[in-house]
Amino acid sequence: MPCVTWKEVLSRVDHTEEERKPKRSTHKPILYSYFRSSCSWRVRIALALKGISYDLVPVNLIKDGGQQFSAEFKALNPMQQVPALQIDGITLSQSLAIINYLEETRPNPRLLPQDPKKRAQVRMIADHIASGIQPLQNLSILKHMGEKKMEWAQNCIASGFQALEQILQHTAGRYCVGDEVSMADLCLVPQVANAERFKVDIRPYPTITRINKALLELEAFKISHPSRQPDTPAELRA
Repeated sequence: MPCVTWKEVLSRVDHTEEERKPKRSTHKPILYSYFRSSCSWRVRIALALKGISYDLVPVNLIKDGGQQFSAEFKALNPMQQVPALQIDGITLSQSLAIINYLEETRPNPRLLPQDPKKRAQVRMIADHIASGIQPLQNLSILKHMGEKKMEWAQNCIASGFQALEQILQHTAGRYCVGDEVSMADLCLVPQVANAERFKVDIRPYPTITRINKALLELEAFKISHPSRQPDTPAELRA
């Protein structure tokens, strides 16, 4: 995906009421992302799976105290978090909200099953990760943990994975829910990467490990990987 600058983004903005309406735009979507952000990764996978071309604006969460705290980005996303996606004349934040919008406006391929029971299971697993694991080991929390940040992250992830492993034993086929890739899988792979980064032993979670391995073989997961982004540091590139 092309990488663009803030100046280029601002030149595209049309402040008329007509442009603010949520209609399909002729402009490419713009994703504000950080290469290692697991929430951004979820959205990159969704965009790749659905074949949506987009421009990417890197937002470095570390450099200069965090570019997400700049006045320009705060105006775009008051929560000062990534990802944010400009699409169809609106700006969306929160990864699951973005994915749900993509699902509703560009439904092929499906990321939510048609069967209501399976759809509920997908949402349950996605929320388990996005609300019950990832926020507890996020940068905004860890910066307050001092020397205990590694231990804190490991405990939060291990506790969440113990529950997730049990859930997946009842829902999984090849992937998290059955044999089709779903929104749950978009949340799983980045969270396993977080676990590996924080040196969590994932051997006690064979179902999680098996599904993660199968998903990483898919092209959409490969091209959206943190090691292959425009803002990936040279030493971390695949």
